[in-house]
Amino acid sequence: MLPTIEEAIDELHIAGKLNPGPWVKHSENVGLAAKNIAHLIPELDENKAYIFGLLHDIGRRVGIVNIPKHVYEGYKYCMDKGWNEVARICMTHSYVFMKDEFNYEPETPEEKEIKKYILEAGEADKYDKLIQMCDALATDYGFVILEKRFVDVTRRYGIMEGYIKGWDVTFAIKDMFEKDMGCSVYDVLPDIGRTTLLSPKPWKP
Repeated sequence: MLPTIEEAIDELHIAGKLNPGPWVKHSENVGLAAKNIAHLIPELDENKAYIFGLLHDIGRRVGIVNIPKHVYEGYKYCMDKGWNEVARICMTHSYVFMKDEFNYEPETPEEKEIKKYILEAGEADKYDKLIQMCDALATDYGFVILEKRFVDVTRRYGIMEGYIKGWDVTFAIKDMFEKDMGCSVYDVLPDIGRTTLLSPKPWKP
């Protein structure tokens, strides 16, 4: 079960009032990127892709939270709504390695639940990969090439183990979608040439 586009937009606006921040515009742009890319891929539903993008970070509605916390909060919220497909995206969007992400035993309750879910989810499907990639293409101020987004995230959080391998996975996802589309993903992202050249200071909560 999925929310309608109107419901998804309303949910995001409500969440933005609960926890204001650039993550709301980022989510809107992830949704637009996913919609525009899915439009050129017959096997994908552009409206579903749009909803997934709008709500992938909905767990941030609870406040300033880390990656596992917002992932799990989003999953719980969507499951309570009966939106199991969106709940999956909330879980998978931050874990491009999927099951290979968890070569350790998590300590927090949220991470333990995430690991259990991801291991049972199997391989990433095309919607999982689409939102993982679009998450790396969209900022709050527009769309940027992957390299720019990776630098932006690294400036905020520092270099973490596995970052470079994660970038390689995202580039591979981009290559896969471009073969399906018959063009560059950048071709369908509005004004990317201008926004890629912007250099705003990293956002700090």
